[in-house]
Amino acid sequence: MTVIPSRRKATAATTASSVAPKPKGGFRYRRAIAIFVLPFGILFTAFYLVPILYAVFQSLQKIQRVGTFGAPTQVFGGLSQYVLVFQDSEFWSSILRVVAFGVVQVPVMLALALLFALLLDSPLLRGKRFFRLAFFAPYAVPGVIAAIMWGYLYSPRLSPFTFVTSNVDLLGGGGILWSIANVVTWVYVGYNMLIIYSSLLAIPTEIYEAARLDGASQWRIAVSIKIPLVIPAIILTAVFSVIGTLQLLTEPLVFRQFTSTISSTFTPNMLVYSTSSVPNFNLAAAFSVVLAVATFILSIGFLRLTQRKADQ
Repeated sequence: MTVIPSRRKATAATTASSVAPKPKGGFRYRRAIAIFVLPFGILFTAFYLVPILYAVFQSLQKIQRVGTFGAPTQVFGGLSQYVLVFQDSEFWSSILRVVAFGVVQVPVMLALALLFALLLDSPLLRGKRFFRLAFFAPYAVPGVIAAIMWGYLYSPRLSPFTFVTSNVDLLGGGGILWSIANVVTWVYVGYNMLIIYSSLLAIPTEIYEAARLDGASQWRIAVSIKIPLVIPAIILTAVFSVIGTLQLLTEPLVFRQFTSTISSTFTPNMLVYSTSSVPNFNLAAAFSVVLAVATFILSIGFLRLTQRKADQ
């Protein structure tokens, strides 16, 4: 007699729970997330997506004149601007120049950044706060100021190191690219060091203690434990460096005031800048789009290559 009422109560409770309205917490959370994400979405769209789309649109246009002295009108040109890009020898020379720059400069910079990060993480180093600030301080110097400062140091007439600049032509055609590489390395090695050093600090100390119990030296710990565990941070800094190399602009643009060996097409970004100053915005936009695609391909290709080697 008591079984049937209990079943009825259970059925009624189940029906009531199914009919009861669901809490509105999920909607409230989604609305809060949308409120926080909306400012970023607006700025991202306005200052990133819209300029990219406008550059692509401009690259598909061309200037047409009616007669020799007719008023210029912008009409749809299809891929004509991209044909001019791929036929421009100066553009490909600038690409090869920055690729040679990156092949030498990026490994040297990352090797120094890794070395400095390992030194800061070593228990044998004293005065870590001072050295951490000293290594990172050049990054706080604006790129224009750093280029001007090093330009004076390289100039034979202005440099205090005349015994070096009088014997080595640091602003000549054979050394100007590596003089710029020195400036870029001096500025950004501290930034990359900080990323790698942060990755070192995230390694559990128990791993080091176990290695010391096994009799491993500091050198062995650095080579066998620290470096393999910070490979993802090194890959990240390498990708950033590849992107920055293809966007090289500030240093060579400033160095043009100190030497005539740097032309207006020395780097791809300088070529885009000089082309837009003609003005030829359509061709400059095509240069920019091709450079952006090349940067994307090289960055993704380098990332996949390094990840594949890391997985092996």
